Amino acid sequence: MSHIVIDARIRRASTGRPVDRLLAYLQELDASNKYTVLLSPKDDWKPKNRKFKTVVCRYKMFSFNPLRQIAYATQLYRLKPDLVHFTMTGQQPLFYFGRQTTFTHDLTMLKYVRAGRLPLWLHQIRMIEYRLLLWQSHFKAKAILVPTEYVKLAVTKHYIFTGRKVFVTPEASEPPIPDAEQRPAEAPEKFILYVGSAFPHKNLERLVLAFQILLEQHSDLKLVFAGKREYHAKKLKRWVKKQSCAENVIFTGFVPDAELKWLYLHAAAYVFPSLSEGFGLPGLEAMVHGCPVVSSDGTCLPEVYGNGAHYFDPKKVEDMAQKIDEVISKSNLRESLIKKGYEQTKKYSWKRMTEQTLEIFQSVLPK
Repeated sequence: MSHIVIDARIRRASTGRPVDRLLAYLQELDASNKYTVLLSPKDDWKPKNRKFKTVVCRYKMFSFNPLRQIAYATQLYRLKPDLVHFTMTGQQPLFYFGRQTTFTHDLTMLKYVRAGRLPLWLHQIRMIEYRLLLWQSHFKAKAILVPTEYVKLAVTKHYIFTGRKVFVTPEASEPPIPDAEQRPAEAPEKFILYVGSAFPHKNLERLVLAFQILLEQHSDLKLVFAGKREYHAKKLKRWVKKQSCAENVIFTGFVPDAELKWLYLHAAAYVFPSLSEGFGLPGLEAMVHGCPVVSSDGTCLPEVYGNGAHYFDPKKVEDMAQKIDEVISKSNLRESLIKKGYEQTKKYSWKRMTEQTLEIFQSVLPK
């Protein structure tokens, strides 16, 4: 029996769903190994399998602080693992050299990250540190797991030495939200929807500009942004207030599942204008609720959505507006996308992702 440590500190974050599902299915599928799951201090996740135990890890992710780096490496060594699986590349402490695997969701941070609230000079220093953490994570890993062929190609091009140790383990959509739908208090009658963060690479300013064009033909249309009111969302909202379409744009902030389900079920279309993704879960979530998807044709999205989405060039506002207009105006196209979207979601499974991950664990564990 081997001892596997999983760094699951990111589990509670918006990008932590693959980690949560991995932990759930590993408890069902793996009868051979024992696990220690590292959690952030505020995470109350509890295992259902006796071979799984949890340990609090108090060290900040992506920290370059030497003392934290040494302390975290020391914690890992004391656990005496046969393998450590890092669920987000860059989490690995510089001073840990034990057997390890890592999951790289994408390389978006290397191209699209901006300074945000940090002074530019400090942001540039942080990016140097982040690049070093990313490099050493890929270098030391016995296997690198990625969610799409697109990311596999990106990683092997950026880090030539990764060559034969990158493996694709696709993510999956959730089943439809089980809660009964509940109409939000300020829900519009006719609207297009975006759900998610407002990071710069999400390309939401161009979506607003495309929406302004749509209003010329659909004066009663609204654009709904659903998601937490974090820094980038607040910045986008301030920018929208200066645009002529401001009265037709709604920022809901966080919405509970019942209201989110209503938005998916009643939206004229879900629009995903992103410039860079590693997988693209939001579009699949819209599809599983029967919401037609209009998507960027950038990076991995055509690979993941197949013929279940209507595509546009994310850098061309007019093309975006035209493709959205086609979906909300043509009932035949809408119905076709809804049907194909349902079928597309069936291609993905969290259980299968976990089975593939477990096979990779077994292949790198000491014999």
